[in-house]
Parts: sequence; structure tokens; C-alpha cells
Amino acid sequence: VTYQRDIDNGDCVIVLNASKVAVTGRKMEDKKYYKHSGSIGNLKEKNLEEMLAKKPEDVLMLAVKRMLPKNKLGSAMLTRLRVYRGSSHPHTAQKPIVIK
Repeated sequence: VTYQRDIDNGDCVIVLNASKVAVTGRKMEDKKYYKHSGSIGNLKEKNLEEMLAKKPEDVLMLAVKRMLPKNKLGSAMLTRLRVYRGSSHPHTAQKPIVIK
């Protein structure tokens, strides 16, 4: 067994083609992302369609971030996730393995 929930194993994940995310139903219009700076009346709201048009990488990063544990180990795990909009990436020297 190589997985333990309290130990960081150190594997990196590269996600390509983030702009080709497919969702079902009316999530493009109904799913909302909120951002607040802390000032009064400064709540920003975007739907999934706007987020995919501007920064599709953030959609996947937020989805994974919200699934990880809310502690230091979750933050360390998120640093090893690389998400790219297209099919090219600068990690060819590390010889990544394609998993389908």
C-alpha cells in the first residue's frame, strides 16, 4: 500500500485541454462562482460560461481544490497540479506518462 492520508507521496498531475470541459444540464448558466475582496458591496459573481471563456484553468483548479482536505497537506497537494488550456505544456523534460 502506497497511500496514506497523512503522508504526501509527491506525484504530480498535468491536465491538458482545460478549455474542452464538458458539463451536463444547465450548469453553464446556473453554476456561480463568487469572489469577495472584503470591502462592503464588493461581491463579484460569474457563471461557468464566463469562467470557461476567460480562464478555463481556474475552473478545474477550483474543483480540485474544493475536493482536497482543508489543511496544510491539501495546500501541498494542490501545488503539484498543473492545468493548461491547450494540448502543449512545458514539462516534456520530466517525461510524463499519459493516463487515459
